[in-house]
Amino acid sequence: MAVSTEKLSNRLFSLDVFRGLTMFLLIAEAAGFHHNFYDFAEHTFLEPVALQLHHHPWHGLRFWDLIQPFFMFIVGVAMPFSLRKRLATSSKSQVNKHILKRCLLLFAFGVLLHCVYSHELVWELWNVLVQLAFTILIAYAIMNLPHKYQLLISLGLLILTEVLYRMYDFQDPYNNGASFGSYMDMLLMGKINNGGWVTINFMPTAAHTIWGVVCGQVLLSKRAEKEKLKMFVIGGFILLLSGYFLDLTGITPIVKRIATTSFTLVSGGFTLLALTLFYWYIDVRNNRKKWLQVFSVVGTNSIFIYLFSETVGIQWFRGFGLIFTKGIFGPLNISEDLILVLNSLFVLFIFWYITYFLDKHKIYFKI
Repeated sequence: MAVSTEKLSNRLFSLDVFRGLTMFLLIAEAAGFHHNFYDFAEHTFLEPVALQLHHHPWHGLRFWDLIQPFFMFIVGVAMPFSLRKRLATSSKSQVNKHILKRCLLLFAFGVLLHCVYSHELVWELWNVLVQLAFTILIAYAIMNLPHKYQLLISLGLLILTEVLYRMYDFQDPYNNGASFGSYMDMLLMGKINNGGWVTINFMPTAAHTIWGVVCGQVLLSKRAEKEKLKMFVIGGFILLLSGYFLDLTGITPIVKRIATTSFTLVSGGFTLLALTLFYWYIDVRNNRKKWLQVFSVVGTNSIFIYLFSETVGIQWFRGFGLIFTKGIFGPLNISEDLILVLNSLFVLFIFWYITYFLDKHKIYFKI
């Protein structure tokens, strides 16, 4: 990682806030909030809310299923901005090398994170960073093509996914643990994931990054703001309607864990509409409120804080926080479940403050 102390320029504040909010939710999970909040809310009126912070077990959609699409889409949106800035000082071949190096590092970090989770050397390719390494390569390879060709290629990836799953098992293509995705995992790793996640997810979800690139290029264009918003809203609803049609007609179920076509379309629609809302409220209406910086500071060091929270954060900070939260709230006869929720919020604050400190001192970690 190289450290840049230059002021970030030519950025959409709405994009930093959107990315920052997504990362804020991810580091909240690393802080233990999602798990502890569910334990606290179970069998209460808060349980339906707490469930939204966990992935759906299979066929269905919850809010937490949208976080990875948000992340991969946002990376795509940022690519035209970062590429334009990099090409101002570097040659095309240098940029190509940078992208390749970045994807290799993301792949390596994703594999190493599974070693951290398992506390041993393992070869597992299910982490979002591994997926992102592939989706960036695919999106970058075609980002100079006209928009219609980029969109056609993204559609082709979804069709190819459908074909591969159905050719493997036409009768039951989306069986948990016995699908084409599980078959590929056995070839690549000699194992399958107990939760139903599959490595081949990068192929359909590359559409999210491609759609993000197209949106980033539209945002950089000289089109009127109203025209951009109209395009995004129409595109978002087309994706939503297409995905829900496939699911409700029984053609392809919405399953996040194997990134079915219907899931990719529906999550892409929600993601595009979320970008529209952030862009309209923050950049078009020029609502750059100070409180939004709570999230934007997390967005400016997104990969760093994700890696930090998933390694050092989980390993050390949760236990470190309990020294104080248990010590302060334990004698007050507060329930154990509530203490754990308070502890996760305390750890989340530590993670957030690290990003705030880095942003305040104009330190940005890049790969």
